[in-house]
Amino acid sequence: MTPYPFSAVVGLDDLRLALLLTAVSPHVGGVLVRGEKGTAKSTVVRALAGLLPDVAVVRGCRFACDPAAPDPDCPDGPHAPDSPAVRRPSALVELPVGATEDRVVGTLDIQRALADGVKAYEPGLLAAAHRGVLYVDEVNLLPDHLVDLLLDAAAMGRAHVERDGVSVKHAARFLLVGTMNPEEGEPRPQLVDRFGLVVTVAAPRQAKDRAEVVRRRLAYEADPSAFAARFANDEGELAQRIVTARRVLPRVALPDRMLDRIARVCLAYGVDGLRADIVVARCAVALAAWSGRETVTGQDVRDAARLALPHRRRKDPLDPPGTDEQKLEDALAEAEAGDDPDDDPPGGGGPDSGPDGAGPDGAGSDRAGADGSGSDGSSHPSDISDFSERSDGGKSPQRSMAPGTASGRSDLRDKSEMSGEAERSASGATGDGDTATNGDGAERRDGGDPRAGAPAVAAGQAYRTRTLSIARRGEGGHSGRRSPAFSRRGRVVGSRVPHGKLTGAPHLPATLRAALHRGTPRGGSVVEPRDLRESVHVGREANLVLFVVDASGSMAARKRMTIVKTAVLSLLRDAYQRRDRVGMITFRGHDAEQVLPPTSSHEVGVLRLAALRTGGRTPLAAGLRTAAATIATERRRDPRRRPLLVIVTDGRATSGPDPVQVAPALAGVSTVVVDCESGPIRLGLAGRLATALDADLMPLDQLEVRRAA
Repeated sequence: MTPYPFSAVVGLDDLRLALLLTAVSPHVGGVLVRGEKGTAKSTVVRALAGLLPDVAVVRGCRFACDPAAPDPDCPDGPHAPDSPAVRRPSALVELPVGATEDRVVGTLDIQRALADGVKAYEPGLLAAAHRGVLYVDEVNLLPDHLVDLLLDAAAMGRAHVERDGVSVKHAARFLLVGTMNPEEGEPRPQLVDRFGLVVTVAAPRQAKDRAEVVRRRLAYEADPSAFAARFANDEGELAQRIVTARRVLPRVALPDRMLDRIARVCLAYGVDGLRADIVVARCAVALAAWSGRETVTGQDVRDAARLALPHRRRKDPLDPPGTDEQKLEDALAEAEAGDDPDDDPPGGGGPDSGPDGAGPDGAGSDRAGADGSGSDGSSHPSDISDFSERSDGGKSPQRSMAPGTASGRSDLRDKSEMSGEAERSASGATGDGDTATNGDGAERRDGGDPRAGAPAVAAGQAYRTRTLSIARRGEGGHSGRRSPAFSRRGRVVGSRVPHGKLTGAPHLPATLRAALHRGTPRGGSVVEPRDLRESVHVGREANLVLFVVDASGSMAARKRMTIVKTAVLSLLRDAYQRRDRVGMITFRGHDAEQVLPPTSSHEVGVLRLAALRTGGRTPLAAGLRTAAATIATERRRDPRRRPLLVIVTDGRATSGPDPVQVAPALAGVSTVVVDCESGPIRLGLAGRLATALDADLMPLDQLEVRRAA
């Protein structure tokens, strides 16, 4: 099917520019695209492949070797200098979420290696993506070790397969593009830092832009070929501009004063390591080449910083996602203030620039956004909006979502106002008809909204918690760092006969024992395929950690809720580090509420915890029933992910049936009861609940791992 044209995309200007810069200079390090569902992330990435120039490859080479410079380590080589060549389009390889390590890097036929002594290698997706684009959708859902493989290959330009003494390596240079939905959880900051550029996209906020998106999509679906033909000239111009920029790139000079400015920006912004400095420098060089200039200007540094720095600032991993726009602007202003008077002004104006900081093509560069339309409507040297025509013959309205543009500030301001309204509604609520509390923890009774409660209290500083885990070994459905499970990695604990073709690592001692036990016929092979045994590994898996938190009025007494929130926040941080999914249920008044459906977005959990209020009676049984229903739903959705239930309560139930009667609904679920009871007189009801649930009992004051004095 004809792909959607790159130049037909409405808006998403930062994303389009970032992809084009990566196409010009793959050393920029790839692009990570963050955005809500339905924002055309995948459409834009797939359209990029159509702009890349065709590549010449050695005929019959499965690794797309360049005839002019074949890979000396190519498993299909060595290739003769005069090997026949063919030209083909640049590859676009998509990595599915369920891909295994063997599928990514390739596989070795261990059976043939042991039985026949033949090193047979089947290339994986990294080989298929060589000299093309590797697109990873939902990169935040990939196991960490697969993301590490991808990023290492993208950084080194080579893929390595090391298994049981057999080593294979081949070239793997590709444009790495990942997309993700922040609602499904944030990847580790260490992994995000490995991407060169990170762009956040959002749906258009103007009705006319949204209508234009729908208009073009319907026209494309009605006749893809005719729609693509309408933008053929624009596509050709963009493709030619990529080729031209690649030729200019080696000649682009990065003046020392611009390099010093990059270093000052990174220091002022508070980034770790030197990767940020390198990426900003490479991106600035690519921007200059894209504009047809041979010298990097101050505006190139500004634009590169906006694409390469926002995701690298030191912050708490559980901070709500979002770009600290003002922090970056302050860092840029501070860096520019340190320039010598003879340096270029912030708007550019390098030696190759035209009047008013314009490049050789006459495009202005005064505080422009990445879409070629700055906050003041000026043009930008990296203008790509010229190639985006409306179906009615007019120009498509471009609206940049870059952190430094007006629309970006408006977007952040709108979110901030929405957040403020939510906080005001939370803090302004009254007590319910049962028992509630005022600010100092004293109980009161009124006839207010039964869903309301005391104002939300803040949690304290998170601490390191004791490791809560499921004692039984799982089947290793999801890689992580919490509970023991059989897996493809980890400690070898035994061997087994493989089911069908050997897919894991062979267990050599068990294989040799099987061969010796069978005996070796005269003239036969020492090891036959039927002798093969594969290793059984035990590693760690990620779980669903479901919190059931008591939010009744008694929890506010003696500032107990602050302590409880701090404990839950600490457990959320622990779940983030161990790659778990999390969910949260609270109970107070007469029923329970699922305030956080199971998700990988731990940041959302922190926000919901911060807004949690107290008040009313204690319907503990309702909380347990809601937990049982949630776990049953998640088991149907993902049977391989095991749940770990964490109940935070003092065990006192003042509303509804006896919680012990609900215990059978949670039979077989690994549970930890965190006992919040305090004071000189204790009833021990949390212990009674733990006994009924066959759960571990953890006093709240023992949850923290304290350092030895």
